[in-house]
Amino acid sequence: MARKIIIDTDPGQDDAVAILLALASPELEVLGLTAVAGNVPLALTHVNARKICELAGRPQVPVFAGCDAPLKRTLVTAEHVHGRTGLDGPDLPAPKMPLAEGHAVDFLIETLRQEPANSVTLCALGPLTNIATALQRAPDVAPRIQEIVLMGGAYFEVGNITPTAEFNIYVDPEAAEIVLKSGAPIVMMPLDVTHQALTTRARIEAFRALGTPVGRAVADLTDFFERFDMEKYGSDGAPLHDPCVIAYLLQPQLFSGRTINVEIETSSPLTLGMTVADWWRVTDRAANATFIGKIDADGFYRLLTARLATL
Repeated sequence: MARKIIIDTDPGQDDAVAILLALASPELEVLGLTAVAGNVPLALTHVNARKICELAGRPQVPVFAGCDAPLKRTLVTAEHVHGRTGLDGPDLPAPKMPLAEGHAVDFLIETLRQEPANSVTLCALGPLTNIATALQRAPDVAPRIQEIVLMGGAYFEVGNITPTAEFNIYVDPEAAEIVLKSGAPIVMMPLDVTHQALTTRARIEAFRALGTPVGRAVADLTDFFERFDMEKYGSDGAPLHDPCVIAYLLQPQLFSGRTINVEIETSSPLTLGMTVADWWRVTDRAANATFIGKIDADGFYRLLTARLATL
């Protein structure tokens, strides 16, 4: 039986690749996409999500618009990374599929209440505003969540938007705190692991060599995304952050980590949004997340390329 998932997302080139990987995988049943403001404003993220569903040939997957700002803060976006549209690189047509009626938060709550308990996994690829809002409005849904697998945070790799904070957590640290304290099973894909999942020229050309619209689009997306990280980090490629979330559901053996306590800094102007990960278990704080630290990058790219070839 396919695992039921909801993808909460702010596309973003790497979000787009993650969505495509999920839609290409028969082990996963994508119940819907919930768009949130993050990499770019909400008015663009729900459009981008629908563009990707159409690229995958899956216009029947509902896309809901969610929260347009963090719980307590002014929205910070990342056009300097993702370009003006969030999906700069390929020339994707405007979507024809309509935006689903209703708010993303209501869809999350209703779905978690209607589906059997512990049967729906939330795949969080952006700031956690939608999920935190759902947990605040409907605390009863927390124990019904099978798992929350999220891309966010950092420990050894520190920050990518400030010296100490990863972007998704920094945009809405209060939302991240709510999610981490919800009691739901959580798996975190921090920069520590995603920075090991680097594109290379060979990996990008393998996407292009698929010879399909999806393969060409992913090659163009990763080409554009790569130029920022190569300049920033001096690395040979760019990290594909968000597809790690989906790959973990498909082949968890590609990943390893520790179940530890993770707290979110919400007050310090110096370290706002920092994920204080007790990697060495030096406190007595209760573990609340599996914090992933390593990935088999070659296996990850083999999986990604093989699945994209099916679309």
